Amino acid sequence: NTAMAAQMTDAHRRFLQVLMSHGIMEGSEARKLHRHCCEIHKAYYAHDKLDDFISTINRHLQPLFMQIRKGMSEGDGRAHYALVNLAETEITKMASDYAENELELFRKTMDLIILSENGFASSTEILNLADQLKTKKMKKKEAEQVLKVFVEDKWLSERNGEYTLHTRCIIEMEQYILSNYQDVARKCNICHSLAIQSQVCESCGIVMHLHCVRKYFKAQTEPRCPHCNDFWSCDIP
Repeated sequence: NTAMAAQMTDAHRRFLQVLMSHGIMEGSEARKLHRHCCEIHKAYYAHDKLDDFISTINRHLQPLFMQIRKGMSEGDGRAHYALVNLAETEITKMASDYAENELELFRKTMDLIILSENGFASSTEILNLADQLKTKKMKKKEAEQVLKVFVEDKWLSERNGEYTLHTRCIIEMEQYILSNYQDVARKCNICHSLAIQSQVCESCGIVMHLHCVRKYFKAQTEPRCPHCNDFWSCDIP
């Protein structure tokens, strides 16, 4: 069946179309969609073959410099699939959708989030930047509107007035962030993907996602750093 699997079918095309319209999809949704596409188009379906199904699509997306990537929600550790554009750096891609000062506000917000202790920036902090923009100052009202759009477009996510990077943004921008924030951007010691919402070991400085911390220390009576074995001094979420 490998010869078959390598071919792009209507089931693959439908899956890609739906994912394109969403931009990102939670793992369970993607599994449902996989099944649905195969049933509609009477294609071979195996519930544990989603990743193979996606690799077939990715092989056909290669010449277009696009890729479906799997990543993780920092909030709950769930798998997500996002369609990523490899041809342009993400910031250039955003440049076609937003005005210069909106882009500057996004960059500055990203700075705040990445340089923060916990991976969040408050709306107050962000709105204070609006009238310091070099490109063109923004009124608070305008800036609030722009932040709303960033949330709708899945670049930021917001909880009780605190902003962080959306899962889609992290999946898309991982390389950009790692190379542009070399001193501060770190990978999680447990899952090895970029960690924005994280805790840091006070002794050796490794970082772990909050949900990786939760999972890792669940089984331990005394939380010790997986790297240096010192006592983990942060509160376990």
